[in-house]
Amino acid sequence: MSDAYARIPEEARDWLAALAAAVGMSLRAYVVQLTEILLAPDGRAARAEQTRAALKECNGCAPTQAEEGDLDSEPGRRLAQAAAR
Repeated sequence: MSDAYARIPEEARDWLAALAAAVGMSLRAYVVQLTEILLAPDGRAARAEQTRAALKECNGCAPTQAEEGDLDSEPGRRLAQAAAR
């Protein structure tokens, strides 16, 4: 794997580094994980469908669209809560 470099504001770098440290990861590993998570819209839709199918098969979990919406907002809520500390 080769490294790529991107110039970002220092505040953004520090914020990402803090998020990485909070989950016990290096900044580099965290950014790699983010790129794997942040797929194109069609990739996200496919991954969401795979996740729904796996949850239903594994434990019968079949959340409604409203419940999914609540779950989608959870990371932002937690980040805001952590930033307020």
